Amino acid sequence: MLGATVGKILCRRKWSPSSSSALWFSSVPRTKAPLEMAERDGELRVFVVAGEVSGDSIASRVMASLKLLSPFPVRFAGVGGAKMSSEGMQSLFPIEDISVMGIWELLPHLYRIRVRLKETVEAAALFEPHVVLTVDSKGFSFRFLKQLRARYNKQRSHWPVHFHYVAPSFWAWKGGEARLRGLAEIVDHLLCILPNEDKICKLNGVSATFVGHPVLEDVLELNLRSNYLVPNWRAEGNAEDFQNKHVIPSGATVVSLLPGSRVQEVTRMLPIFANTLELLKETFPQMMTVIHVAPNKYVEKFIAEAVHRWPLPSVLIPGGMTQLRYDAFSASRVALCTSGTVAVELQLARLPCVVAYRANILTEWYIKYKAKIQYISLPNILLDSAIIPEALFRSCTPGNLALLLTNLIHDNNFREEQLVAAEKFVKLLLPSERIQGNLSQQDLMRANSNYSPSVVAALTILNYGKPI
Repeated sequence: MLGATVGKILCRRKWSPSSSSALWFSSVPRTKAPLEMAERDGELRVFVVAGEVSGDSIASRVMASLKLLSPFPVRFAGVGGAKMSSEGMQSLFPIEDISVMGIWELLPHLYRIRVRLKETVEAAALFEPHVVLTVDSKGFSFRFLKQLRARYNKQRSHWPVHFHYVAPSFWAWKGGEARLRGLAEIVDHLLCILPNEDKICKLNGVSATFVGHPVLEDVLELNLRSNYLVPNWRAEGNAEDFQNKHVIPSGATVVSLLPGSRVQEVTRMLPIFANTLELLKETFPQMMTVIHVAPNKYVEKFIAEAVHRWPLPSVLIPGGMTQLRYDAFSASRVALCTSGTVAVELQLARLPCVVAYRANILTEWYIKYKAKIQYISLPNILLDSAIIPEALFRSCTPGNLALLLTNLIHDNNFREEQLVAAEKFVKLLLPSERIQGNLSQQDLMRANSNYSPSVVAALTILNYGKPI
């Protein structure tokens, strides 16, 4: 459990940089406060890099908050997807070019990613940003930040301030905390999305702020709450409207399928999901599926071809449409998803689910050898309990998934256990109340008393380097 991990670490002595790290810091130029540089240049320049669909959503919301809260005009450049484009950034190249998950799965794409990495560093240097913001995708992000900082160090020029949103899951891996210590050389501030991560980061010499989990902002986007800090957060869609639009019979058993956002995930998981439904269709003759399609051109193409051979009636939901997504969740009896951020979304929707995951056999072996936690889905990790059924690696078979889904559809006690746990889980994701005490009256007025994760993140960026 992450909380238990924090407890162990709090008992240790505070980490201090090695002499080599201290020498490295003393030999390079320091950063300047972003707003100080923006005042000089008449604009705030922010270079943003997101390498996958979830990062595109997170980054777009921070971009919107920066435009709202910055006292200067904000100009963006970088790499991202459709949502970041809607906030005024033209991506250097398609986000799909660097959206690769796994270890051995990465090998066929190494040359292309190295080329894109070089292009990104060159573009960032030419843009002369005041702030560099990378979101998740730590493999690409940290290599980019390291190369960019080395370039500025070589030129003896002032660095832009480096922020990274979504801390690496150091608590999940053996030796993860030790690797965290080197981040201070390339990241000036981490924006953490899980409770207690910021405390562990600070103990290891990395400046950090817990801003809350970005998925909580789906509630705001759905306009379901007028005040952010409210109890029992729940994202409710319009089930009746969804059923009417898609002509779903009132007695149908609707299953939401979320096979992943990367093409490697989807090509591996969707056939398993299809075979699972083949086993279920006799037990549930009125079963229908809603397939949530990530906004990735390769994923869209693969799923469009796969549904021609689909065993059940299905509805395809395009990615990036929050209202439609939660309407589908509300119309569903259960969900079957590939492990990832979607498990958090399903908790927000209070939709009982089963989490599945398969990877390359060598990647699976590596995870089993290096992981120090027994669960893969975030709700189970934070609650330290197998609330959500998980079918992982060789256990991720159509037979096992069909059995788990059948139990979840029929057993109301099983369903209720997930719903009760979801309320506890969601409360853990809210920004700490201490954040409010750290905001000035001017900050509160500019944010309209909105403490959403993107607003807290934007204010952390804008206030960086200000005198306390």
